[in-house]
Amino acid sequence: MKQVPRVSTRGYYDLLTGKKLKNLSYYLYPVKYFANLSVPEVVIMVHGLRNNKQDAIAKFIIAKKQLRQLHYGYPIIGYSYDSNTKGAHVKKTALRALLVGQKIAEQNGKHLSQFILDFKKKNLKTKIRLIGHSLGSQVISSTIRKLASKKNTKNIIASVHLFGASIADDSIHPKNDGKHVQKVVHKKIKNYYCPTDEVLKEAVNERSVKLPIGLYGAKGKTISKYSQTKVFPKNHRFVSYAATLKSFP
Repeated sequence: MKQVPRVSTRGYYDLLTGKKLKNLSYYLYPVKYFANLSVPEVVIMVHGLRNNKQDAIAKFIIAKKQLRQLHYGYPIIGYSYDSNTKGAHVKKTALRALLVGQKIAEQNGKHLSQFILDFKKKNLKTKIRLIGHSLGSQVISSTIRKLASKKNTKNIIASVHLFGASIADDSIHPKNDGKHVQKVVHKKIKNYYCPTDEVLKEAVNERSVKLPIGLYGAKGKTISKYSQTKVFPKNHRFVSYAATLKSFP
């Protein structure tokens, strides 16, 4: 299977501190692919923490493979960012690396939202669907907030699918980010959560994240476009979550 085309901000942030290194929007690979992309819809897949460039590409290929098996024939685009923060694999520095990863993910909302705005200018009728795994949910959440603050962004995203999401369980409340999702997302935001997810459980125990929506689902009131499905993947890895997807979109 050919490599998945991608939008990238790799090298824009310091992997130790999260500090911004380059004041650029994003870059595309391959550029020619995006120049002639005239299709009814596209999917943008956003990976999680601890993914270097090659790991990220592997996740995009998994997404493409799974969606093709579900007979989804439109283009899959990867969104690749600096999530391979330093020390994430070492217990002593894992918390610091996660916090840096969260900082970088939050800042990437600006970049992904800009790509979506630029893309829609050239491809007004193309639907954009987002898929996020783990920390990728934070990139998507930040992206939605950025888009909601702009003019003419109502229903600019067709749908959102989250897997093992690390954003807070009250994120979709109408008084929180729910109001932004309600404006920006046209059809639905679907959350695939797993009450036995070992990575999210550990993050909660270490208090590195608030109770995440990917662990027990949403807390309290949610917006009308939100729905959730309890799944039991083998583990937290995206390949395991992707295997639980039975239909798309």
